[in-house]
Amino acid sequence: MEKKTINEVKQEIIDAGYDAVNELVQVARDKIFDSIDPESDLSADKLKNAAAAKKLAIFDAFEILSRIRAEEENIKLNEEESQENNRKSSTRNFVTQRAK
Repeated sequence: MEKKTINEVKQEIIDAGYDAVNELVQVARDKIFDSIDPESDLSADKLKNAAAAKKLAIFDAFEILSRIRAEEENIKLNEEESQENNRKSSTRNFVTQRAK
């Protein structure tokens, strides 16, 4: 099995998060009345449960997007920090080689 960097694993999780958000959006867009029989005695309870499920799907989607944004910013900062460290290291190596 190939060993992945933390950023590669995080990117896979982010991609899965976007997939989850898309599924939650579909849940939020589904029509409530298509799945409820208006003649049923349980229709009010089903309507309430369906509305609660939609609300939860919307809030979960926003929560996932919020976390994705934070992780993407974290990955970007880590990459910038790594590039800066590489530049400093290259400069030090150049100075050290010239000093010899």
